[in-house]
Formats: sequence, structure tokens, C-alpha cells
Amino acid sequence: MRLNQISDIDGSARPRKRVGRGMSSGTGKTAGKGMKGQKSRSGVAIKGFEGGQMPLHRRLPKRGFNSLNPSKFAIVNLGRLQQAVDAGKLEAGSKVDAAALIAAGVVRREGDGVRLLAKGELTAKLDLVVAGASGTAVAAVEKAGGSVTQTSAVTEADLAAKAAKTERRKARAAKKK
Repeated sequence: MRLNQISDIDGSARPRKRVGRGMSSGTGKTAGKGMKGQKSRSGVAIKGFEGGQMPLHRRLPKRGFNSLNPSKFAIVNLGRLQQAVDAGKLEAGSKVDAAALIAAGVVRREGDGVRLLAKGELTAKLDLVVAGASGTAVAAVEKAGGSVTQTSAVTEADLAAKAAKTERRKARAAKKK
């Protein structure tokens, strides 16, 4: 068989419907768009419009807070770490940080940091350096003989600046009274 001998099975590819090509074609005149008006024209998308009735997305209440720039953490589960140790991609007893996890293929990219979660089981001793970890995950790593160091994005200087700002605000409020 050669490339020029390959063809589709009969009936597998239907020819496209050509609209607006005369009344006898079946899709002439309005070309399947119905009658007149805005929706029969091209480039119209009336998303969420309900004929003047208050749209559903405005009837429902807003809940919570959606950040404009949310933190994107790389999620790592304990079971995935154990798989990497068993495969020889991570050494038991060694220090494991984001760069080591990327090199081992456990995560693709660091993002805003690596977050450790407790799904699965860990038996290898690992010293992990992560941006955050759940309490259950920390307990499981320490039970296996390892340790978890959490590097917070908030520094002592940030906390001191926030405390100073709060004090200034309180002082201004007391001064007004």
C-alpha cells in the first residue's frame, strides 16, 4: 500500500452544506438563520441575555472573594514522592527542594512554591523544603524520620511593616477623638 492509495471509507466524510445558494438548495434565502433581526446577522453573541428579564448571573448572589492574581502552587502528594524514591529519581535521606522535584520530574514548574499534601504513604526519610504543607503531611513525613521546612513568602520585615502601619492607624484614630 502507498500513500496515494489511501482514501476515506465511503460515507465517512460528508460534504459541507453550502448555505445561501438559492431556494432549491434547501438552505437558500435566510441560509438557516431564521427570519430577520440581530441574530440573523454575523458576529452576534448575546451571552446571558434573557429578553429583558434579569439574567441568571445577576439574580444569583455573589459569594466569597476571587483574587485577581491568586497564588498558584505546585501540588505534591506523599505517594508521588514515594514513587520517585522507589524509581531512584530522589534519594532517601537527602534534602529535597523545588529544584530537586523539577529535576526528578515530580512537578513541572515551581510557580509560587511547592505545597505538600498527605495523599498516599511515605516510608522514605526525606528532608523537604516547601512553601507550605498540610499538618497531616508534616506528621507523616516526621513519622517516616524526615523533616519539613516551610519557607513562607511573608518575611519578618513584612510583618514588622504591617504592625507599624496598624499602630499609625490606631494613633490617628485616637488623635481624632
